[in-house]
Amino acid sequence: MTPAPIPADEDERLSALRALLLLDTPPEERFDRLARFAAEQLGTPIALLTLVDGQRQWFKSRVGLDATETPREISFCGHAILKDALFVVEDASSDPRFSDNPLVTGDPHIRFYAGAPLSAPGGHHIGTLCVIDTVPRTLGRVERSILDALRRLANETLAGQEGEE
Repeated sequence: MTPAPIPADEDERLSALRALLLLDTPPEERFDRLARFAAEQLGTPIALLTLVDGQRQWFKSRVGLDATETPREISFCGHAILKDALFVVEDASSDPRFSDNPLVTGDPHIRFYAGAPLSAPGGHHIGTLCVIDTVPRTLGRVERSILDALRRLANETLAGQEGEE
């Protein structure tokens, strides 16, 4: 397993995440709607809106998963926040970065992962909108467009969140 590197802008990224005042808050329909729609439109059993803090990835919204967080060191989303583009793992069991990851070898038995990085208003990647499946798969052009459009909606929702109490 290869833990994701820490971004060069980690301190600023964490400050931007904290400024949103979303960590450890109750579920909200505006975020749950995005996760549900992602799961439905992309045909995956799991969809998450994650926020990656210093030690964990916490799920602001989740479909198909009971856990509310996992350690950052085993997260797929920790890798996804490193780039602007979609981060796709078509078969985690054959990917050397993830093949021995406990989320692959045990529950929820991740095989497919696609994460769209989410940005705070200042541009720092603070989490993802991701979809997960228990079987290997690929994302077609239309599916990539759907996930990207949902990412843009999530970013707009996050932009309206900054500093709210």
